[in-house]
Amino acid sequence: MIHEKEGVFPAVCPLDCPDTCGLLLHKQEGRIVKVTGDPEHPITQGAICNKVRHMAERIYHPERLLYPLRRVGAKGEGNFEEITWEEAITEITSRYRSLIEEYGSESILPYSFYGNMGVLSVDGMDRRFFNALGASKLKQTICNAAGNAGWISVMGANRGTVPEETVDADVILVWGGNIVSTNMHQVVLAEKARKNGAKVVVIDVHKNQTGQWADWFIPLHPGTDSALAAGMMHVLFRDGLVNEPFLERYTLGHQELREHVKQYTPQHVSSITGIPAADIEKLATLYGQAEAAYIHIGNGLQHHDNGGMAVRSVACLPALTGHWQKRGGGASKSNGGYSSMNSEALERPDLRPNPDARVINMNRIGEALAMEEKPVKAVFVYCSNPLVVAPDAERVKAGFAREDLFTVVHDLFMTDTAKYADIVLPATSTFENTDVYGSYWHQYIQLQEPVIPKVGESRSNVELFAALGRAMGFEDPAFNESEQDMITKGLEYPHNPYLNGVTWDGLKEHRRVKLDMTPYETFLEQLPTVSGKIELYSAALEAAGLPPLPTYIPLKEGYDGVRRGKGNRYPLMFISPPNHNFLNSTFANVPKHQKLEKEPFLQIHPEDAAERGIEDGDEVTVYNDRGVYEARAKVTDKMLPGTVVSQGLWWDGNGRRQRANALTPDRLSDLGEGAVFFSTVVDVKRH
Repeated sequence: MIHEKEGVFPAVCPLDCPDTCGLLLHKQEGRIVKVTGDPEHPITQGAICNKVRHMAERIYHPERLLYPLRRVGAKGEGNFEEITWEEAITEITSRYRSLIEEYGSESILPYSFYGNMGVLSVDGMDRRFFNALGASKLKQTICNAAGNAGWISVMGANRGTVPEETVDADVILVWGGNIVSTNMHQVVLAEKARKNGAKVVVIDVHKNQTGQWADWFIPLHPGTDSALAAGMMHVLFRDGLVNEPFLERYTLGHQELREHVKQYTPQHVSSITGIPAADIEKLATLYGQAEAAYIHIGNGLQHHDNGGMAVRSVACLPALTGHWQKRGGGASKSNGGYSSMNSEALERPDLRPNPDARVINMNRIGEALAMEEKPVKAVFVYCSNPLVVAPDAERVKAGFAREDLFTVVHDLFMTDTAKYADIVLPATSTFENTDVYGSYWHQYIQLQEPVIPKVGESRSNVELFAALGRAMGFEDPAFNESEQDMITKGLEYPHNPYLNGVTWDGLKEHRRVKLDMTPYETFLEQLPTVSGKIELYSAALEAAGLPPLPTYIPLKEGYDGVRRGKGNRYPLMFISPPNHNFLNSTFANVPKHQKLEKEPFLQIHPEDAAERGIEDGDEVTVYNDRGVYEARAKVTDKMLPGTVVSQGLWWDGNGRRQRANALTPDRLSDLGEGAVFFSTVVDVKRH
C-alpha cells in the first residue's frame, strides 16, 4: 500500500475512542487526500466523526515534526536545533548510563498513555525497553482506572453488554457520558432502538449534545451518582420491581443490600442530588418495569473522589432487575476485557532486573518531579502531553522546567510538553505503521499496515525503542522482533477464550476478525469474581476499609444539595469534559478544529453569573489555590446552579491562560487510584 500512488486503502482509526472505526484512505500522487468510513465494517458501517474525517490535515500539518531536535534555549521557549538520529540515540543512551550509575535506574521514568491505541505503540517495545532498563514503573490511571475498578468489584472483568444487542433495549440510560461526541455509533444503535419504541434517558451534570438528544435529561449535582443509584435501588426493592430468582441464583449480598438502601429514600436522595423526588420515583419505575433496560456508563462520573463507588453503584442495578438475561439489557462500562492480549509476551516484564521497582502514578507527575528523596532525573514522554492533560498543571510545568531533569519527547508535534524537552523525536502517524487494534466497545480486532511512507525522518515506537534497546546493549532477541512476531505472540493467549481463532494470518487476509463470543452466551455462569457471582456485597472492599455495599460518600472537594458551596471561598464546582472537536489535547492545534470550537468557553448558570455581574460574552477568570484559567462566559441553564463547565483541553495560546488542568487536583480516587478532575472547586470573576 505504501508504494501505490493512487487508490483507496483500508485503515483503522487510532484515537482513544470506543468506536475504533474502520476507515478508507484515498490516495492521490502518494498522499492521503481524503479519509472516509469503511461501509463494510460490521459495527461502524462507514460513519465517522469530524475529527477523523480531517485526519489528513493532521498528518500533513505544516508544524509536523520531521527531524530529531536538541534544545538550545531555555526550557519552555521552544528553541531547538536539528540533529541526526544517531546523535539523538547516542545522547539519550549516554545520559541514561550516567544517571543509572549515579542515581540508579529508577531515576528514569516513562510517561505515556493512549494517544495512539495501537497495541504495539503503547504496550509493546516501549514496555520492553523500560523493563530492561529497570526504570520506575508508571501507573496509567488518568482515564478509566476508577470506573474499571468499580465495575470489576461487581462483575469481575471489563466485559458487559455487546453493542449490537442494544438495539433490542426498550429503555437506555446513558449515565455520565457524552456519547454524541465520544461514542457516535452507540448513538446510531440507540436511535434504532428508539425507532422501535425505546426511551433514551441521559443522566449527567451538564446538558451537553447527548443530553439535548435524549428523550429525558436528568441533571444532578456532580459526584452524587451513587446516591441516585442507591435511591433507585430503594424504589426497586420497595415496590417489588426486583427479580428475586435472579438475585438468588446470580448475586452475592442482595439481602444486605436490601436493608442498606432503605435509608436512601427518594426525598433524601433528592436533597443530595438536586433531582426532584418524583423524578427519582419515575426513573426507578421506568427502569424496573422495562423489558430490557441497558445502562451505558460513561467516563464522567468516575472522575471524582468517589468515582469508583459511583460506577460500582450503577453497575449493581441490572442485577436487581435481572436485565442481564434479556437481549439488549444489562450494562457496559468498558468492553476491553474481551480483546485483552498476552501482555507478558508483548511487554516482557521478565526482562526487568528489579521487579519490585517503585511505581509512580501518572496523576501525581507534578508531585513526582518535586521529590527530593530518590528524585526523578529523566522523563521519556510519548503518546501523551502531560502539561495539558495531567492535573495540577502549574505544578507539572514547574517539574518539567527543572534544568536538572533530562526530558525526551516523542511526538508528531511540538506540544506544550515538548517545548520543555531536551531532545524531541519525530513520531510516525498510525497510517505509517504496522499495528493491531482492539476496541473497548465492540468485538473486532483490526490490523493496520502502512499506507503512506514515513513523513520526514519519523520513527514508530517499535522502531525507536528497539533502537534504544540495542544501543543500551540489551542482547535479548525481544529487541529484534518484527511487528508480525509481536502481534502473533500477543494473540497467543489461552487465558482469554474470546481470542480463539484470531490470528495474524486471518487479520492479514481480512483486516478485521471478530472475537469468538461463544463464552458470552453463558457468562453469568462463570463470572471471574471471587464468589463467581455478581458481588453486590464486596468483601474485598470491606477488607480495604471501604464500604462493601453501594454507598454515597460526599466529595473531599466539592458540594451537593446538602453541602452547598455558597459562603465558601471557592463556591462553584468546575467540570472540564471533552468538547466535540478535540480528543483530550489531540486536534487542539489543528486550525479547522480550533475554528469549529472557536475558543475556550465557561458555561455558567444565570444565577451564578448574576451574583458576579457576569454577562454572556464577558471575558472571565476562573481560579482557585492551584491556578488560573481564562475563558469567555456563556450564560446558560444547562446545569444546576453551583456548577460551571468548560469543555475541551486547549494548548496554551493567544496570550490567554487556557489550561483547564491548572485548576484540577492530583488527588486519587477511592478505587483504582484514578484521576479526580471533576472534584474541583473554584470561583469566577470578570476579567
